[in-house]
Amino acid sequence: MRDDATDHLSWDDWDELHRPAPETTDFDRVVATAMSRRGFLGRVMAFGSGAAVMGTGLLNGGAARAQGAAFGFTPIEAFTDGTVHVPDGYQWKTVVSWGDPLFSDAPAFDDGHGLEGSDRVFGENTDGMELYEVEGRQIIAVNHEYVNPDINVDPREQENEAYTADEVMTLMNLQGVTVMEVADGPDGYGVVVDSPYNRRIHHNTPIAISGPAAGHEMLKTADDPTGTLALGTLNNCGAGRTLWGTYMTCEENFNGYFGSTDADLTLPEGFDRYGIALDSRYGYETAQARFDIATEPNEPHRFGYVVEIDPADPTSTPVKRTALGRFKHENAAMTQASDGRIVVYMGDDERGEFMYRYVSDATWSEGDDPAGLLDEGQLSVATFAPDGTGAWVALTPDATGMEAAMIAIHTRQAGSAVGATTMDRPEWIAVSGTRPEAYCCLTNNSRRAEDATNAGGDAMRAEDGTPNPRAGNEYGQIVRWRPTGEDHGAETFDWDLYVMAGNPEVHDDAYAGSANVTPGNMFNSPDGMQVDSRGMIWIQTDGDDSDEGDFAGMGNNQMLIGDPETGEIARFMTGPNGSEVTGLTWSVDRSVAFVGIQHPGGTFPAETGKPRSSVMAVWREDGAAIG
Repeated sequence: MRDDATDHLSWDDWDELHRPAPETTDFDRVVATAMSRRGFLGRVMAFGSGAAVMGTGLLNGGAARAQGAAFGFTPIEAFTDGTVHVPDGYQWKTVVSWGDPLFSDAPAFDDGHGLEGSDRVFGENTDGMELYEVEGRQIIAVNHEYVNPDINVDPREQENEAYTADEVMTLMNLQGVTVMEVADGPDGYGVVVDSPYNRRIHHNTPIAISGPAAGHEMLKTADDPTGTLALGTLNNCGAGRTLWGTYMTCEENFNGYFGSTDADLTLPEGFDRYGIALDSRYGYETAQARFDIATEPNEPHRFGYVVEIDPADPTSTPVKRTALGRFKHENAAMTQASDGRIVVYMGDDERGEFMYRYVSDATWSEGDDPAGLLDEGQLSVATFAPDGTGAWVALTPDATGMEAAMIAIHTRQAGSAVGATTMDRPEWIAVSGTRPEAYCCLTNNSRRAEDATNAGGDAMRAEDGTPNPRAGNEYGQIVRWRPTGEDHGAETFDWDLYVMAGNPEVHDDAYAGSANVTPGNMFNSPDGMQVDSRGMIWIQTDGDDSDEGDFAGMGNNQMLIGDPETGEIARFMTGPNGSEVTGLTWSVDRSVAFVGIQHPGGTFPAETGKPRSSVMAVWREDGAAIG
């Protein structure tokens, strides 16, 4: 059943209700050991080309504080109000908001609307996105991670009252993915209503299942006895693009959509590791039997995957790529090994879970048919050592004691079987196109416990030294790795921390952050990330925007730009209070950046009415490239 009291919780907080997570991880101990060997942060913090041999140590304070010099704009201050701010010389406008029609037969937004047409409007809570050029047109695919029921359905007359079947369908329709054409016009960029490329993919859209788990007994249901065709994609968080021009949307907190109508049900094996419980977030199980684990216990096994969508073909069937593993996918970052094999990096966004890499068996070149590339390959999991090295451990039947299909279904258990390094909520991963390196946002890790384990029993003991390395890590950090031989297909890598977020106005110790964090750029909880065509790192935050206590002076969530060579970081944009800044892509000519604003407070982006998650366009007044 659903609970009124949980409607406003973040997904992370909702998970904490069901399994409070002990917070010291393997990565904490790795960083602590590195510190003890070379002194405070001497090994784990490195910048510039010298960092490849781990020789430069900390960025000097003067370079760290020359804010904005490398970026061509004056960094902005922190803001706490209800709107968007960008630097002088830049402008922004709203491109599309929750409820805006994609088709002329959809109802106009009137401070929200019901079931009718809810599958033909822009969904709620925008997240990851990518832009594609198709026959000279610009097509954006964008995720809708979840919904806020209090602004989508009528208030309940009784406490914890279930949603009606129509209300559940409305919520289902407003989540998933939007594919839409955008075009520049006299008033700037907007949606091309009725474009033949416009499309909504939601919780009832047919989606094929491919790879090693397809057809397995654990994916077969009463509605799909073949185990090869699911309905819907859930909790679409981050994203990625393939080298052949398709969209990868990532299913994250899928566990919260399933519940049980039998309060005494014994949960099936493996459910606890994925946080699947007897109660759900939205009460879907009261409206559709497939979400009732007492009736259909295999349905949850059909979610938690990367889903590939072709934005150029609105008639195509999306595909769940089970070879890339089943876990709480944040995003998927694709690159290529030196020999032409396809490489996909992925993070499992939960405390104490792992980072993964997939490498295809076959190679690919421009113009080749990509069939099978995301179905046949090797999934591996990361291990980090205190000496600044790491390795990708292959999840094979011999190594895990599991058959290939079960590795794809119970990927977390496979990672545990080979001793993967437990991490602190690995979120967005980005691969540089100008440097042989990649980055992962480890967003925060504020709770700790002695002799702790994750849900799989993997050690997360409380010891001296922490991920950043700080006890009670409220701020987060970004880990960086460089594959051996500059080859993303290599089995080993070197690693360091690119930045350690903190508050130098409140603290004068490790909680002040690394040397490239200053009073002029401080932030917390790095979450989203992209690397632009110049190699600059765009960092988006989803953290505490109270502007009080440990977060005093940080203001609202924001987007910053980092230089990987110097370590310099500058604040470029702030979102409205209450919001997360998430999702970033660029126009074909790179003159406009499209940025997502999720769950804003107040009445954003209008002066009155309900708050509406939106996609914004940001551009330079002189028309020059922005990314």
